[in-house]
Amino acid sequence: MPLEAEQVKLLRKMKEKHPMPEQDHAERIKNFNEVPFGYDAETAVKEAMRCLQCKDPACVEGCPVEVDIPAFIKLIQEERFAEGIKKLKEKNNLPAVCGRVCPQESQCESFCLRGKKGQPVAIGRLERFLADYELAKGVETPAGPDRTGRRVAIVGSGPAGLTAAGDLARMGHEVVLFEAFHSTGGVLRYGIPEFRLPKEKILQREVDYIAGLGVDFRKNVVIGKTITVDELFDEEGFDAVFIGTGAGLPQFLGIPGENLNGVYSANEFLTRVNLMKAYLFPEWDTPIKLAKKVAVVGAGNVAMDSARTALRLGAEEVHIVYRRSDKEMPARAEEIEHAKEEGVIFNLLTNPIEIISDENGWVKGMECMKMELGEPDDSGRARPVPIKGSEFIFDVGTVVIAIGNSPNPLIPQTTSGLELGRKGTIKADDNGATSRRGVYAGGDIVTGAATVILAMGAGKTAARAIDRYLKS
Repeated sequence: MPLEAEQVKLLRKMKEKHPMPEQDHAERIKNFNEVPFGYDAETAVKEAMRCLQCKDPACVEGCPVEVDIPAFIKLIQEERFAEGIKKLKEKNNLPAVCGRVCPQESQCESFCLRGKKGQPVAIGRLERFLADYELAKGVETPAGPDRTGRRVAIVGSGPAGLTAAGDLARMGHEVVLFEAFHSTGGVLRYGIPEFRLPKEKILQREVDYIAGLGVDFRKNVVIGKTITVDELFDEEGFDAVFIGTGAGLPQFLGIPGENLNGVYSANEFLTRVNLMKAYLFPEWDTPIKLAKKVAVVGAGNVAMDSARTALRLGAEEVHIVYRRSDKEMPARAEEIEHAKEEGVIFNLLTNPIEIISDENGWVKGMECMKMELGEPDDSGRARPVPIKGSEFIFDVGTVVIAIGNSPNPLIPQTTSGLELGRKGTIKADDNGATSRRGVYAGGDIVTGAATVILAMGAGKTAARAIDRYLKS
């Protein structure tokens, strides 16, 4: 039912977003079901009415994939949901994913004019609503253009690769996407827990949409080992290659005891749980051993995912151990809030200096040091400074290291003519072009570990550049 004029006036004045219903925290730590339920149609229309439809919409500037945000929100206002999802997918091939995991608060919503006097419009929640509406009704695949006869290889099926593949297919090129694992999705599948991004219900259907655009997926192919980039050109006849292999090499603290039993990198921990279905053990044959007390080192989204996963796997006590204060934590505000609601304990201004072994080589504790904040470092955040004499023993039996990732060196080591950055990244210009003619790269393999939406933006930019290159 269309809203009354008086209702619209009141909604325009609302300072806060409409809340999104979600599982109660006492229940959700017992399962891996999705936490937020999403808006229903009535709430989505009401939230959309908060949008002022600015003549010069700054929110679009904050979207790395260039979505026409006011246009799709206006279609929600008018209850034209089928047209709204089409408008959204003109630019975004993965709206159901983005509506769930993108940091809208630091992207599009941070530019929203409503945020100057209250909370911004809930752009991410509205995006999720449209995507879920389409999934419920049935996803339509647009008719493709005439084929150009040009062939592009995409390496990696994470957010950058999927975006580049979808865009290039819609431009008429033949696209083959190579994935090293047995399942597609990259970090979206192995890195993000089921309770934040359901794999079959949401991710797989987004991947199926990309396949429907004409993208040929080839799994269990390790580029750099099964076949090299050089061979993709010389033997397989590809005209261009896009490398979007992400940053899957875990970083460690470099302290004694990191090789003990009971120490996981967040990559191994989350991959076992998500990709290898350890959360369904013994239905799935992937055990994962956790102590009753778990420490997760780090305070980004991956650390929050690890901590919340440990709780759901049965840990009685889970701690975030972070060397800075709460103001410097890089995780999304929503993820921190959910972690606190679920009972994760935050040990801030605390830095591990050694992991301690029992007589059998298993973790029995972690020696830490208290910190204080000094002057800003290169990242702009206050530098943590050790407090002398503040060492103490933290009684834990499992430690998960979640302090970041680096690119896997396999492709750079096996591809001639690629110029590399200082930390093993591939150097690429603003269009994704590398030092090797016909080879483009984007996402975490170029920037180091970053966000899903920035990787998607890089894939979109590179796809346009590849299209220009192929036409020239």
